[in-house]
Amino acid sequence: MMTDLSHLSQRERREQLVREHMADENLLAFERVLATFPHPHYELVPTATVHDGIDAVKKYYAESRRAFPDQRNEILSLRHADDAVIVEFMLRGTHLGPLGAIPPTGNAFECRMTAFFIFTGSTLVCERVYFDSMTILRQLLGQVRLSSPASLLRAVRVLIGLRRAQHPASQPPQ
Repeated sequence: MMTDLSHLSQRERREQLVREHMADENLLAFERVLATFPHPHYELVPTATVHDGIDAVKKYYAESRRAFPDQRNEILSLRHADDAVIVEFMLRGTHLGPLGAIPPTGNAFECRMTAFFIFTGSTLVCERVYFDSMTILRQLLGQVRLSSPASLLRAVRVLIGLRRAQHPASQPPQ
């Protein structure tokens, strides 16, 4: 539930909104997360992916939690800019479902990330997230052992999934 923030300064309102937004993501309370934006808008910079509008963001939530049902964040620090709250955080999860064309590996990941929560006044207009996708991919793939057929098979499946994600037109019909 959104807290009444009217008695706080703009800086305090922004910070409280961001803290509630991230806590509600951990609780899978996505209707409350959506309520922090008048028009939900996420930008995932490393993957050049934009989720704009309620339907696109709901789809993003569903797909990311299908891939990582235990996904959670831990705030490490917050910084304030003229038009943003900048959050450094750890994101963790276990790859138990498909991630686009990448089949589940069962491996956990942990990645240090930065999110810029962009504001117009006290209104959140965008969450822009930066992270090293290779940090996550290395952990999802796990250690590839040439002596282990299961390890090699997992690596091949992930690489095929990555190729399909980069070249969706080349995917066979379902």
